[in-house]
Amino acid sequence: SIKRVKTARLLGRFLFDPLLIESKTAATVVLMLSSPEEEVLAKACDSLYKFASKGDENKATLLGLGAVEQLYKLISHDDPTVRRNAIMIFGIMASNQHMLYVVIHEFATLCLAYMAVEYTTKVQIFEQGGLEPLIRLLGSPDPDVQKNSVECIYLLVQDFQSRAAVRELNIIPPLLELLKSEYPVIQLLALKTLEVISKDGETRIMLAENKGLDCLLTILETDEFSDLHVEALAVLGNCLEDVHTLQLIQQSGGLKKLLSFVGDSTIPDIQKNAAKAITKAAYDSENRNILHEEEVEKCLINLLETDNDGVKVAVSQAISAMCANLASKRAFGLQGIPQLVQLLSSDNEEVKEAAVTVLVNLTAASPSNASAVAEAEGIEPLLNTLYTQRDGAIANAATVLTNLAMQEPLRVNIQSHGIMSVLAEPLRSTNSQVQSKAAFAVAVFGCDADARTELRNAGGLGPLVELLHSKNEEVRRNACWAVMICASDELTAVELCRLGALDILEEINLSISRKNNFSEAALEKLLDNNLSQKYSQMGYLSSNNIITDGFYDCGQVTGTFQHPRTI
Repeated sequence: SIKRVKTARLLGRFLFDPLLIESKTAATVVLMLSSPEEEVLAKACDSLYKFASKGDENKATLLGLGAVEQLYKLISHDDPTVRRNAIMIFGIMASNQHMLYVVIHEFATLCLAYMAVEYTTKVQIFEQGGLEPLIRLLGSPDPDVQKNSVECIYLLVQDFQSRAAVRELNIIPPLLELLKSEYPVIQLLALKTLEVISKDGETRIMLAENKGLDCLLTILETDEFSDLHVEALAVLGNCLEDVHTLQLIQQSGGLKKLLSFVGDSTIPDIQKNAAKAITKAAYDSENRNILHEEEVEKCLINLLETDNDGVKVAVSQAISAMCANLASKRAFGLQGIPQLVQLLSSDNEEVKEAAVTVLVNLTAASPSNASAVAEAEGIEPLLNTLYTQRDGAIANAATVLTNLAMQEPLRVNIQSHGIMSVLAEPLRSTNSQVQSKAAFAVAVFGCDADARTELRNAGGLGPLVELLHSKNEEVRRNACWAVMICASDELTAVELCRLGALDILEEINLSISRKNNFSEAALEKLLDNNLSQKYSQMGYLSSNNIITDGFYDCGQVTGTFQHPRTI
C-alpha cells in the first residue's frame, strides 16, 4: 500500500549504510569492545583472540591497552557468541603464568574496591587479613593493580582499626612511591590515603622519617602537579599539628615556601585548606610561636581580601586561633581590624559570625584593639549583627560591644547608638549563650540612667526578669547582675518589682544551689530603690534609705482592716 511505501522510505532515511573497517592495530580493536553492536563485538573478540595467540608480548600489549576490563564486562553479555569469544581471550591470556597473576590481581583488587564501599564488607576484608596483600600489591608493575589496591585501601582506612593496622604494616614507603607514578589518578588516591592516615600522630612521625614532607613540598613547587596541590596541602596540614614536624619544615625552609605558595595561589580550595592547616597548628602554643616567626599574620590578612566566602570563614578561624599569641594579636590589631569590620556587613551569615568571633578574641583585654574597632567604624555593624539569625554571631557581637565598653568614651558612643533597644530582642532568645551575653551587656551598659530608661521603654525588662528563672547558672547569674544594675533608679526598680523580680529573687536566695552574690545584691538594690515596698515587706528602713517624699505604708496583710499610715 501507499502508506507502507511511505513508512519504508522514512525509515530508510535513518538507517546507516554498512561500513567495512579494516584495522591493523590492536588499540583500535580494543576500542571496538565498547560497541553496542553484537556483530562488532564478536568479530573484535575473535580478532583479539588470534592476536593474543601469537605470543606473550601480544598478551602484554592487550593488558596495557586496558582490554581486560572491557572483556570482563563482555563475559556476562546477552549474546552467547560474544560471551564465548571473550572467555576464549581470557583463557589464552591466562596461559601465561605472569599474565594469569596480573589478571587475577587486577580483578581481585577491583572487586575488593567495589566491595569496600560498604561498612560490613570493610570489616570482613579487615578480619580476613586483606590489608597486607593489598599493601604488597601497591608495588605491582601493573598500574591497574596499583590503582585498585590504593583505592581499596583508601576506603578501608576510613575506619580507625584499619588506620592503625596500615601503620603497623609500614604503608608509608609504598604510598610515597605511588606519588612518583605517571598516572595522576594513582597519585591522587595515594595523597587522599595519606591525608586520612596522617590524622594519626605516629603515622605523621613515620611520614617525616621517610622524607614524606619533602615529597609533599616538591609536589607543591611543581606546576605540572597543580591538580594535586589541594590534596598535598591537606596532608601537610595534618603534619603541621606536631611541633617537631613544624620545626623540621621551618628549618628546611619549607614553611616559608608553604606560606609563599598559599599567598600566591588564587585557588579557593588551596587557600581554604591552608587556613585550616594553620588553625590546627595554632592550637599549640609552640606552633603559634613558630608561625609568628614566619609572619603568618601577613599571609592571613592578605587572604581576607579574597572573594570566596568559604576562604574568609577559614581564614577568620585561623586568625582567632592565632590570637592566643599576644604578638600575633597585636599584629592583627594593627593591620587586620578594618578588613574584619568590613566582613560584618557581608551577606553571608557564616562570614559574619566568623568575623565577629575574631573580634571577640582581638578585643578581649586589649584597649588598643577595641579602639581600633571603633576607629574602623565597627560599632554600627556590630549592632546590626545583633539582628542576625545565627545565635553565635549575636552572642559574640554582644561580647565585642561589652569589650569596647570597658573604655568610658566607647561605652558612651555605643550607648548613643541605642544599644539597649537592640538588646531587648536577644534577651528573648531561647539560646542560653545569647541570653547570657545579652544580660551581661545590659549589666555593662545599664549603669547610665538614660540607658535604663531606653531598656524600659523598649520592653526589655520583662524578658530580663524571665531570665531569672533560667536553669543555666551563667544566665541566671548575669540576669541577677543586670537586675541589680537596672534597679539603681526608682522608676526601673518599681517596674521590675511589678514584673515579679522581687518574688523570683527571694525564691532564688532561699536555694543554696541557685543563689549567688548578685542575686542577694539585686534583691537589696530593688528594695533600696522601692522604699514603700521595702517598708511593707521588712517593717523597717535602713539608715541610708533617704525618703524625699512621703509614701503610704499599706502594712502587712492581716485579717482585720487597718488604716494606712502616712510616713
